[in-house]
Amino acid sequence: MKFKTLPGFRNFYPNDCAIREYIFSVWKNSASAFGFVQYDSPTLEPLDLFKEKSGDEISDQLFCFKDKGGRQVALRPEMTPSLAKLVGEKANSLKKPLKWYSIGEQFRYERPQKGRLRSFYQFNVDIIGEEGIGAEVELLSCLVHNLNAFGLRNSDFGIFYSDRILWVIFLKIHGVKDQDILPALALIDRNGNAKSEEFLDKIMPYLSENSDNFLNSLNSFMNVKNLNELKEYFNDKDLTNELNHQIDDRIKDLKNMMVLLDAIGLKEYLNIDLSIVRGLAYYTGFVFEVFEQKGKGRALAGGGRYDNLIKKLTGNAMSAVGFAMGDVTLMDLLNDKNRLPKTSAVADIYIIFSENHSRTIALSDSKILRMNGVKVDYPLKIRSFSSLFKFFKQSGIRYALLYSDNEIDKGLVKLIDLKTGKEEFINRSESDFFEKLYSIIL
Repeated sequence: MKFKTLPGFRNFYPNDCAIREYIFSVWKNSASAFGFVQYDSPTLEPLDLFKEKSGDEISDQLFCFKDKGGRQVALRPEMTPSLAKLVGEKANSLKKPLKWYSIGEQFRYERPQKGRLRSFYQFNVDIIGEEGIGAEVELLSCLVHNLNAFGLRNSDFGIFYSDRILWVIFLKIHGVKDQDILPALALIDRNGNAKSEEFLDKIMPYLSENSDNFLNSLNSFMNVKNLNELKEYFNDKDLTNELNHQIDDRIKDLKNMMVLLDAIGLKEYLNIDLSIVRGLAYYTGFVFEVFEQKGKGRALAGGGRYDNLIKKLTGNAMSAVGFAMGDVTLMDLLNDKNRLPKTSAVADIYIIFSENHSRTIALSDSKILRMNGVKVDYPLKIRSFSSLFKFFKQSGIRYALLYSDNEIDKGLVKLIDLKTGKEEFINRSESDFFEKLYSIIL
């Protein structure tokens, strides 16, 4: 029987694993540079955890089933609910603000397509317990630092941001009641700038005016190009003093955030784009998505502030802001930009021995080399150098160390540069034998 990999899942051959581990290492180093610490959670979680966050309909998008204990469970589709559960369980004992990150595999049962698979790895970075805009600034700084570490610059990607607080005010101006805000936002998020009859049919029951007025206002709102234009947009409306104060306070917060981002050289990455709605119900403020500047492909990353989710899932109120970045879209972009490293799983040095006497000495030396971080390989049975030549040519190994009985008796081993063909004898009996090897091959 011939088995095939399931749709939307990937095999990782050694070179693929090397690229994956490179991405993980950049993620880890970027998070650590900002003082974030790593956490993890089970891949399998109670199904109700995700239903509570997203509603019963989420089941259709999950790998969910009843386990042998009769529990309804699901492979996690994202990390945020698990994070909320973890934090909520120890809310009183954790020193805040928390700066946590994770790298883990997620699963979603949806149609595989470019940039979206059923199994993928995700980098999640969150700040919990800080209400001020300093959290957003720190989060965006970490995000840009991370993408810069992959060799990407502001000509390659942009951060497009919006604000759920201002979206809520916009909808209230048009007569949308509190209980209808989230469904209306989800509709707008799914339809973007679309003006289809289906969209109008669904949005109209929430409105207190005709569709033409709403669509004109919606287009004007979504076409705002900067924070000053945003203020002018709301100035044209006949609003209550309370709403005017809310708008003024929110725009002031966003401007202050931009001042801080400008001070650390990041403002050039930010672009206001009110078509970014982030339809997930739990977002409560600043939201953003990261796209390639040319606008190709799916979002590289996305996130925002979600101040109510931890209380909803655990009963413990804590503010939070975070982002997630998937490996699939990131790898596509790095490949397009020729930013993926030429990784190799080959050894640093290959040891060759001729007879049993030299073999025992070679194996003893290989242990010391490995203990000092050198990747060492050797044949599992005795082979001649000539029989290994084809293997060397295909593998890309740079150095070979030849132990022969004749030379070992003189205290010598031969180091061969397989790229240049240069050969040199190194005195194994000298105290700096290993240091000489390290200086050449590492």
